[in-house]
Amino acid sequence: MSQKSVHLIALATLAAALQACVATAPKLGDGSAKTAATGSAGGANAQNASSQLEKCSQPLGTMALVEDQQAAWYQQLTSQYRLPSTVPVLRLLVQQSNCFVVVDRGRALANMQQERAFQQTGELRANSNFGKGQMVSADYSINPEVLFSEQGTGGIGGAVAMFNPIVGALVAGIRTNEAAAILTLVDNRSGVQVAAAEGSAKNADFGLGGLVAGGAGAVGLGGYTNTPQGKVVAAAFLNAYNQLVQAVRNYTPQSMGGEGLGAGGKLAVDGAAAAPAPRSGLTVKEAQERLRSLGYDTGTPDGLLGRKTAAAVRAFQADRKLPATGMLDEPTRAELQR
Repeated sequence: MSQKSVHLIALATLAAALQACVATAPKLGDGSAKTAATGSAGGANAQNASSQLEKCSQPLGTMALVEDQQAAWYQQLTSQYRLPSTVPVLRLLVQQSNCFVVVDRGRALANMQQERAFQQTGELRANSNFGKGQMVSADYSINPEVLFSEQGTGGIGGAVAMFNPIVGALVAGIRTNEAAAILTLVDNRSGVQVAAAEGSAKNADFGLGGLVAGGAGAVGLGGYTNTPQGKVVAAAFLNAYNQLVQAVRNYTPQSMGGEGLGAGGKLAVDGAAAAPAPRSGLTVKEAQERLRSLGYDTGTPDGLLGRKTAAAVRAFQADRKLPATGMLDEPTRAELQR
């Protein structure tokens, strides 16, 4: 047997012994997850979900996942790393958390349209009931994005190889995989981004395939649960989703006061037409004080149309038979001044 064959056999034996010691699980912040997206979900019930996943006692609304498959990150995900769409991973995490109800706007929507077409042609049994008016709206959209960073330790392996070529090759096979994931939550009715979160994860894997076989190894042959790259991406999404849930759990909407969002910003631009002054002289703070005197709880009058004030305005509008928008529109201001 040649010396080269002996080296290869020794390399494979040592690699098998070190495999469990070298590989590390994805790390989320200060914690770790062996497999970030695991288990199952049925309705509000989840089985074998990650212990690190944030949970909600009841959903905050319905949501659809919108993945930009034309973006550069998606091309890198599917071509370089040979990983599938991120949507199934995120759907599992979202349903297991019970923080949102997932509605499908992808392949399942096409299947729905197909069943409706069958009904319209008379192909379906009677009382199949695939008519209109049954779809659930998506209150929000979650948009994912992945940022990759892959670092190797070839320099260390080269240094060790000067003393022991087999151990040096093993060390050179250790790779550190890093990924950052960004999730944005958008209100589908207004188009306003209500929350955004970034998550990250990191792991190390032992690249034996590239050493022994001389090829690309097993990179990308599996999915999110059986490749180091897939695991680190799933872990990054879990980290990002947890932070997104934490951000919206005690959500306070951004408020400009006055007439609300989209009615003119507060940053003046030279030469731009000035925003029309309110037709009523009643300010937000004055409206808060008036509402308080009428028994509506606005909190401490601060001149800002926050959540508590908006709730008080809606209650006042409902009592006065006005559209309950929560906004201090002209009819509401006029009613407050009566």
